[in-house]
This record gives sequence, C-alpha cells and structure tokens, in this order.
Amino acid sequence: MEIDDPVTNGNTDAVMTESAPPFTPSPPVPATRSSQLTESLKLEHQLLRVPFEHYKKTIRANHRCLEKEVSSVVSSVGDLADSNWSKDVTVSRLTSLVSRLQGLKRKLEEGSNVENLQAQRCRARIDHLDSADAENITEWNNTKLKRILVDYMLRMSYFETASKLSESCNILDLVDIDIFREAKKVIDALKRREVASALAWCADNKTRLKKAKSKFEFQLRLQEFIELVRAESYKQAIQYARKHLTPWGATHMNELQRVLATLAFKSTTECTKYKVLFELGQWDLLVDQFKQEFCKLYGMTMEPLLNIYLQAGLSALKTPYGFEEGCTKEDPLSQESFRKLALPLPYSKQEHSKLVCYISKELMDTENPPLVFPNGYVYSTKALKEMADKNKGEVKCPRTGLVCNYTDLVKAYIS
Repeated sequence: MEIDDPVTNGNTDAVMTESAPPFTPSPPVPATRSSQLTESLKLEHQLLRVPFEHYKKTIRANHRCLEKEVSSVVSSVGDLADSNWSKDVTVSRLTSLVSRLQGLKRKLEEGSNVENLQAQRCRARIDHLDSADAENITEWNNTKLKRILVDYMLRMSYFETASKLSESCNILDLVDIDIFREAKKVIDALKRREVASALAWCADNKTRLKKAKSKFEFQLRLQEFIELVRAESYKQAIQYARKHLTPWGATHMNELQRVLATLAFKSTTECTKYKVLFELGQWDLLVDQFKQEFCKLYGMTMEPLLNIYLQAGLSALKTPYGFEEGCTKEDPLSQESFRKLALPLPYSKQEHSKLVCYISKELMDTENPPLVFPNGYVYSTKALKEMADKNKGEVKCPRTGLVCNYTDLVKAYIS
C-alpha cells in the first residue's frame, strides 16, 4: 500500500497534529485466500472462450452475407451498364437493386447490433474476472456457484429455470443461454430423426469443423442415406450418394463402401455387420457426436461444471468405507447420487489416519486427544470435557445413551 505523505521513522521530535487522522493499516490478506483465488481463476477458461467463439462466428457469418450480397449487386449493375434495355426496364431493375441494398443495410444494422451485444458480453466477463479480489472472494465464489448451477440447468434443458435464476441474480452476461438453445434445437431434431438442422449447423461452422477434421457431417450424410434405403427408395438413395457421399470417398472409403453395400443387403438383413447400421441407436450416437463437436467448437467441457467440481471434492473423500452400509450420514458418499459420481474416481490416498469427533466435528490429535467410553465409542477430549463441566462430571455417549463419569474414560493414542 502506498502512502502519499511519508511517516517519520525513529524521529522523537516528530509531532502528529490533532487534525491528522490516525493511520490504521488494513489487515493483510491471508496467503491461503490469495492462492485459492489464483487457482480458481485458472479454471475460468470456458467463461471467456465460449462468448469469444460465438462472437467470431457472428462476425464471419455477417462478413459472408455482405460479400455475397455486394457481389450480386455489383454483377447486376455491370449487366445494366452493358445492356441495351429500354428506359422503363432499366428503371425497374435499378429500383429492385435499391430495394436489395436497403435490405442489405437492415441486415448489416441487425448484424452490428448482435455483434455489439456479444462484444458487451465478452467485456462483462473480463470485468467479472478482473473484479475478483481476495477480500471479496466469498461474494465472488457465490456468483461462481450460481453460474455453475445455471450451466448444469442448461445442459439438462431446464431453460426456464436457468433464465429465471440468471435474471434474479443479474448474471445474464455471465451465462450462455442462447448458445445452449441453439444446441437444443439440433439435438431435438436428431431425436426426431431429422438431419436438416444438424446439416445447417455444419454449414455454418464448416471451416472450423474441417480444420478439426470432424466426421460429423459425413456421419449425418451416411445416416440420411441409410434412411432412404430403409424406406426402399433405392433410386433416390443412389442419386443422394452420388451428390453428397462421393466427395468423402478419398478420405473415408472403407466406411463409404460398407454403407453403400446396404443397397444389396437391405434393412431386413440379419448380417450383423450391416444390421447394426439400421438400428435406431445410430441416432443416439449422432446426438452424442454432436454434443462432442459442439463442446469442442466452443471450448466447453463435456461434463457439466457441477459434476466436475463435485468429483474434485469427492476424490479427496472417497474411501472403501464410504460404500459400505454402515457409512455415517455426514459422509457425502452415504448418498447414492454422490456414489455414482465417485464411482469412476480412484480412492483418496490417506498416508495418516484422521479421526473426527462425532460430537464437535473437530479433528482429534495430540492437542485434542480421543477418549474411549467403556462401551468402546471414541470422542474428543474437548467435547467430553465441555459435557462433563455442564453435567457435574458426568458424560453421555450420544450414540448408545451410556452415562458414566468423566474419570472413567480412557485416553487413546493415535499411531
């Protein structure tokens, strides 16, 4: 902390006037809190990446629209200049061009407004991260928790609940409701066994998908071909293959040959190699593949952030005892939902045993050693001492109800 007026040091003649307020230094922020904040900020990659990728996508789409329209208008003007049409025809065509230019202007204005909103969202998230401070870490973490909950709701398609929570907490600029709505439309269409929305999404992101060497569009084309074969529209299927599948032959010939062979085997085949292609589960695979491509495109995690953070905590708590019937209710792994989350995680490495008092929930160690009841139950010295002081030297086991004198307890030693 910098101070404008230097304070004298070691000078006994220095006198502080009454008008000068006493300087009270602010308490230093604990190093652990600062380190926690630093580590927390390292996990915020998705918060910035998602709106930035959406912003770039909008700019590219607006640019393509502008180039297409301007090229068409310039070509039309050139045709007018080189033609010998009558005055009325020329005026009519110029009027049409003016209308197109006015329509282009409206599109550009709408596109500019969308770009400004997305740029504002990026700025809001940068400001949010910049506002993180060790002194307000509790409030900042509270906002982060709400963002994580909204992320989970959006992935589970609870859009109305997510919107209401975002609005009530004023975090609309920190969540990605519109992006998940876009994905939901594609997923719902695939579940209805329609590929048009997914193919349109591929066209909008063609450059990025090609750069990532994605096979998603190819898989969609194959599935559309399979559906034509299933409907016994063989002639149409052949025409479709020539138009949409031939360009993929150079890179995916083996898969292409396998699918084209269904023209001979048909949908009623019992041959396992081709029968699987007609199973309705192929649509579920397309949904899963779209989710992977969508998350990869925007830099999102495949799993909801809530699951990831919960698993991070469960990885430190998972022990074989947590999956036994006698697991205490205080252990999160006593709940079935947490056990499912912890199932793929390794057991935590415990080099030293840790005993936690059932009464006070405090750690039992050399400064707060465990005391053993005659029935074998163990509790901390601090908790039992407080109980004895309140009950004239008597202590009661909270689990069995056994009452005895404090002097009857035996000290246990942790090895």
